[in-house]
Amino acid sequence: MQVDDEFIRKRTTIVDLSDGTPVRVRPIVASDKPRIAEGLANLSTESQYLRFLRPVDHLSADELTYLTEIDYRTHFAWGAELVRGRQHQGIGLARYVCQTEDPTTAEAAVAVIDDQQGKGLGAILLALLAESALENGVKRFRSYVLSANRKVLTALDRPGIEWQEEDGMFRFDIPIPLPVNALRETAIYETLRAVARGEITVRPVR
Repeated sequence: MQVDDEFIRKRTTIVDLSDGTPVRVRPIVASDKPRIAEGLANLSTESQYLRFLRPVDHLSADELTYLTEIDYRTHFAWGAELVRGRQHQGIGLARYVCQTEDPTTAEAAVAVIDDQQGKGLGAILLALLAESALENGVKRFRSYVLSANRKVLTALDRPGIEWQEEDGMFRFDIPIPLPVNALRETAIYETLRAVARGEITVRPVR
């Protein structure tokens, strides 16, 4: 998919976290490489391991290219950043990548830096990711979770989610409407749907 500044601008907005912090959310672009590298550094060692399923303390140039130069169809990513004047700090990321053998299934992941967790940002990013995926024909998300990540395993223990154990971790296939349903009755969900479709544009951050 060819995208331009207008595509990004129409899908950029400000949301308020549960503590009132304003955060800008928008699709990831190629110039986000430094912010993604910085965001990784702001994850604790435990969060890095639970997110990447392996020890990782930096990303190579090729990895950063892969994570930022995307087609917004089979590979889509939303980022969240704190904006203070000209300073932009990446604080969260949600991404899906379609399976080659089945483009209706996409591996998906959400990461939020440690000091911004527990404020609702993960749910916001997941809802945006789900809307983008549905628009592009994706029907289910696939995620891999370490057996040690009890918090996530407990959250995914519900009807409608298929799972199986693979090499010391669990693979989950999640129908996309399921994580979105919890937000469908809220005003923020309707707002996020409009953002994902490019119907709402950014307001300034002071």
